Amino acid sequence: MIKYIDKQSLEDNLVLEYIYNNKKENYYYSDDFSNDFYIKAAYEGFISVSYEEDNTFVILPEMQFDYAVLYFENLHISKKVKKLLNDSSYSFRINKNIEQTLDLIEQYHKDSWIKDEYKQTLLNLQNYPNNLGFEIFSSEILDKSTNQIVAAEIGYKIGAIYTSLSGFYSKEKKYNNYGKLQLVLLGKYLLNNGYKLWNLGHPYMKYKFDLGATLLSRIEFIKQLKKYRDLKI
Repeated sequence: MIKYIDKQSLEDNLVLEYIYNNKKENYYYSDDFSNDFYIKAAYEGFISVSYEEDNTFVILPEMQFDYAVLYFENLHISKKVKKLLNDSSYSFRINKNIEQTLDLIEQYHKDSWIKDEYKQTLLNLQNYPNNLGFEIFSSEILDKSTNQIVAAEIGYKIGAIYTSLSGFYSKEKKYNNYGKLQLVLLGKYLLNNGYKLWNLGHPYMKYKFDLGATLLSRIEFIKQLKKYRDLKI
C-alpha cells in the first residue's frame, strides 16, 4: 500500500532518512497540490507526477530507486544532431510562460499525467517566490517559417540541478531528430548557465544514455542533490 506524505513529513529529517534508505518503496501519495509542497518535495529529491483512479486524483512524489543523470562533460552529440545545429530554420528558447508547452505535452501523450490539478500547480509555480532555488521553465524549438513549437519539454531547477519532467516532439518527417536536438540545445544552455547536474529521471529509456547519462543509485543521487541544490546560479 502506498503511504501518504505531507509537507510536515518533508520537513522531518528522520522521516526523510527513512525514505532515502527504504529500498522497498519509491512512490508516496498526497492530496496537497500546493506550490510549497511541490517545491519542498523537489528540493528533497522527489519527482512528482499525478495519478487518477476511481475519480480520485492525487499527486505521487516518487523517490526513485535509480536515476539517469547527465554530467555535462559527458554530453554526446550524434552526427545527425551536429548537422542540425548548423541549420538556421529553427530557433531555441527558454520560456517561463509555460502554458502552451503544457498544452502541447498533454495533447501529445494520450495518458498524460500533466493535467487537471497537477497541471494547474505547474502553472501556479511560474515565477513563484521561494527560498529553495526552485524555478520552472520550458525549453522549446520553434520552426521560424511557422513560428510553431515543434519540440519542447517542461522541467525545473533546484539550485544548480535541472530536472526533466515531460516533453514532446513533432512526428512530421521534416522534423526528424528535433527531439534529440532540443535535448542537446537544452544541455548546452544548462552548461553555459552554471548548472552542475541534469536529472533525467527514470533510467529505462535508451535515448538518455545515448545523450551521455550515467546511472546513479538513489543514495548516490541524494549525495549529488545535497551537494548542488543550494548553489546559487
